[in-house]
Amino acid sequence: MSEAVVQIADMVEVLPREAWIGIVGLFGLFVGSFLNVVVHRLPNPNETVSKPARSRCPKCRTTLSWKENIPLLSWLVQGAKCRHCRASIHWRYPLIEAANAALWASSAALAPAPLSWITLVWCVVFSGLLVATAIDFERFEIPDEVSIGGMVLAPVVSFLLPDLHATSPVVNWMVAEGFGLRMAALSTSLLGLAAGGGVLLAIGWVGSRLYGRDAMGFGDVKLLAAGGGVVGPGGALVALIVASLVASVAGVLNMVRFACFLRRRAARLGRKDSFGWTLRVARVAGRYLPFGPYLALGLGIVLVAWKDVLAHWPFVPL
Repeated sequence: MSEAVVQIADMVEVLPREAWIGIVGLFGLFVGSFLNVVVHRLPNPNETVSKPARSRCPKCRTTLSWKENIPLLSWLVQGAKCRHCRASIHWRYPLIEAANAALWASSAALAPAPLSWITLVWCVVFSGLLVATAIDFERFEIPDEVSIGGMVLAPVVSFLLPDLHATSPVVNWMVAEGFGLRMAALSTSLLGLAAGGGVLLAIGWVGSRLYGRDAMGFGDVKLLAAGGGVVGPGGALVALIVASLVASVAGVLNMVRFACFLRRRAARLGRKDSFGWTLRVARVAGRYLPFGPYLALGLGIVLVAWKDVLAHWPFVPL
């Protein structure tokens, strides 16, 4: 066993950092293929991630061979169609594979070392956020397997790997006050859970009182709570700020897009709808955007660039 560890250590030293980043990205590509299975099956009550054991075409239900499951390559070679029934294969599949590969490679590049426990945790978190994003965009829901699973695992990982919160001001303050590093990291994770979930619960409660309807999905609350367990309370708040800003821009663009569609449709039908009516309808349509993907974006930024975030958001005390 010790000889194998020595051989692996020697290999790490021989290969340059860029090579390991590429290797991690390649692993991310194959994991991305598995994530496609997760995204397809998690919201489906008739399937699980493990059953059926083999991937199959959603249209003709034919079990796919290994040649049809090669990430990116199979999609390109087959012309984005099933080899058996010629049904189109959605562009989401290669997009998730490529995105996960890029996220894993970025984690390896931005981590202190390409092969480290920090890199592994970052990769797992990014894959979870990618799954939540894809499902929320498609079905307007965030699976509990990602959010609640993250809420359970975040404190455990924080205790076992306190370096995950090494740049957190809370951890630095607690250590200076005499707390152990592991307990400081665990406390920061629990505070992040409370802050992430609590602030969205408060926003949802206020919104429901002001507008008479649900202003925040509970899936978003659980996702930010899970993310807060990884990035800490200050990171959760900054992630929410980033998500809100980006989502606001996306919402305005969605309203403009829908308003243009309504104007073109009215012109094609020979109607003369008022501009005010168009804006009112477009404003209603613009509300229906999933918030989870923007939370995922904010959490991802804070996760790998907390030092830079602190430099640009000095008012965040935690």
